[in-house]
Amino acid sequence: MEHRPLSELSSVADLKIPEDVQIPVLSKRERLDRWIDLLEQEPDRELKTLDEIEWKPKAQRVAMRADGSALTVAYSDPMLRQAGLRSDTFGDAVDFFQISEHDAHIVLCSCHGGELMRADETARRVRGIRSPSLWGLYFGWFR
Repeated sequence: MEHRPLSELSSVADLKIPEDVQIPVLSKRERLDRWIDLLEQEPDRELKTLDEIEWKPKAQRVAMRADGSALTVAYSDPMLRQAGLRSDTFGDAVDFFQISEHDAHIVLCSCHGGELMRADETARRVRGIRSPSLWGLYFGWFR
């Protein structure tokens, strides 16, 4: 299967959402909670991280993705796609989840998790960026 952003698909297919289909409107908190729930469905699953995000130029950084990453988990969910998640790239995730690149870096980068990270650890990190005042509980240190 070839992954393509929705924006590319519109050039090769006529994509229309039926008028009777309601697109879910999710708050930032609901989007992050949904991602956490998806990650916790398979807590032992090994997810690929993105390689050294902080060293990439902006154009390359926003396009970063990896098969089997935490972003793939989010993008595989029909609800998040219907709510507006355009792809499983770093840039689209930052936009959709309304998080900073710094926070996305903490969740997704290889420098924080190695080449692979367990899904439950990733969920814990998403919880930390969702509730920064509770970082100490999730990470054992304060921001």
